[in-house]
Amino acid sequence: MLTRMKSAVANFMGGMMTGSSNVDHFGGSDLPLKYPYTRPEFLGLSPDEIECSADHISRPILILKETKRLPWATGYAEVINAGKSLVNEDQACCEVVVVRRRPSDAVPGLTFHYWGLFDGHAGSGAAVVASKLLQHHIIEHLREPNNHNLTPTTHRGITRTASLRGAAGAPGSPSHPPPTRFFTEKKVQHESLVMGAIENAFKEMDAQIERDKAVFNVSGGCTALCALFLLGKLYVGNAGDSRAIIIRGGEVIPMSTEFTPESERQRLQFLAYMQPHLLGGEFTHLEFPRRVQRKEVGKRMLYRDFTMSGWAYKTIEDDDLKFPLIYGEGKKARVLATIGVTRGLGDHELKVHDSNIYIKPFLSCCPEVKVYPLTQYEHGADDVLVMGTDGLWDVLSNQEVAEAVTCFLANCDPDDQHRYTMTAQDLVMRARGVLKDRGWRIANDRLGSGDDISVYIIPLMYGNRQT
Repeated sequence: MLTRMKSAVANFMGGMMTGSSNVDHFGGSDLPLKYPYTRPEFLGLSPDEIECSADHISRPILILKETKRLPWATGYAEVINAGKSLVNEDQACCEVVVVRRRPSDAVPGLTFHYWGLFDGHAGSGAAVVASKLLQHHIIEHLREPNNHNLTPTTHRGITRTASLRGAAGAPGSPSHPPPTRFFTEKKVQHESLVMGAIENAFKEMDAQIERDKAVFNVSGGCTALCALFLLGKLYVGNAGDSRAIIIRGGEVIPMSTEFTPESERQRLQFLAYMQPHLLGGEFTHLEFPRRVQRKEVGKRMLYRDFTMSGWAYKTIEDDDLKFPLIYGEGKKARVLATIGVTRGLGDHELKVHDSNIYIKPFLSCCPEVKVYPLTQYEHGADDVLVMGTDGLWDVLSNQEVAEAVTCFLANCDPDDQHRYTMTAQDLVMRARGVLKDRGWRIANDRLGSGDDISVYIIPLMYGNRQT
């Protein structure tokens, strides 16, 4: 156990995740790849260009080619990490998707616009698979009979009491209608159907990755951030620590919440409390301000558990000497001394170092979905949705991003279709910084991002034109 904990602390201090290495999507398994490693299809890169983009020294910023266009004149830019993995583990997808009642139908059905970002860890395999397939799981759930026309749906049913009293619809009931009080009705709105489709699609995607791992080499796991525009509303689903914000008239509107060991402390502690076997007898679900030492047994120390937002005192017991479920602060916080995100896809085989303790029960694939009524507002050319992986947000705040985007777009020709791609490029450059003697540096000589960075700039005015 001591050796295990030393390894855990070493990983914590280095800010690294157990299981990550330079063995990526290309190797580490005798199983075939489900999909070959590549960069986003819409970039249109050749194999030679992909190879050149993986230069950890120069870190070239990739943008859309002149001949390429994304829906809504969307801008996109990306850059590889400073050496933490052989390849860029971020993936992206952008499509206009048509949903038909049946795949064979010739008559078009619902149409939605889709943007996705996937930040891989411990390999790019899960991110590649999710970038290819998540939208298809969304399609399948939107294709459900009650979802096809997305009309308000009313579900009726009888209670057990009504059934026992012989209400209509119950065996042997009289023909006259039952009293109204025995019926329940629930109206389900359009946006709730779409939200449910996205939520279930994430769960199906996670289950498919688990199945695929049995027959394919699907390395690691990934966070997932997607945006859908459907029937006048923008839906943003997030599982992980990527982020989306709307910039409207210079105002920042957050469209996602980051899921980290600190932000989900109470959920994780509650799970560990209810199912202590998941901790393998080596971790405690309680949180303390610092590691408890044996000499402190019997003394009073601050702590908190899943029922508490604040702190209180308890008498230290032998069980409190175990390694804490959540350890570290900020970007160095880890669950089971292993992983720094608490929601995402994949990671089904990830274990605590040198143990048989699985991490997956604590990692949720369920996204948070937020809705923005886009067509209820008039949007100008500078009103945008910014989607970025954590490589951007680790070094730039929401306000810094909003100011940079607003300033850059204000100096661009409003009729220039490349303005959003150039804005994305500018953001990536600001977050990456410039290579100096002391590493990559950004404004005010702060440390730049050494992570993969991927950014969408999506102009919202095009959504107003869809109606």
